[in-house]
Amino acid sequence: MRIAILAKDLFGTLLASGIVAMLTLQVFVNIGMTIGIMPVTGIPLPFVSYGNNSLIVWFSMIGLLLNIHMRRF
Repeated sequence: MRIAILAKDLFGTLLASGIVAMLTLQVFVNIGMTIGIMPVTGIPLPFVSYGNNSLIVWFSMIGLLLNIHMRRF
């Protein structure tokens, strides 16, 4: 969220906020499935995937976050 706050343009702010929201939602769903308060679905853990699709997508999104942070000035 710090990267979203420090972004110099609206697009960077929205993109960073969206990435953080996706990660947060995925973490809460996985925690809910683990402790038994949500039904078990096929959502993979962040950065962990059998077919590496999730891993590639999450590394790409982290790269976008780093690029937004690098261009904040």
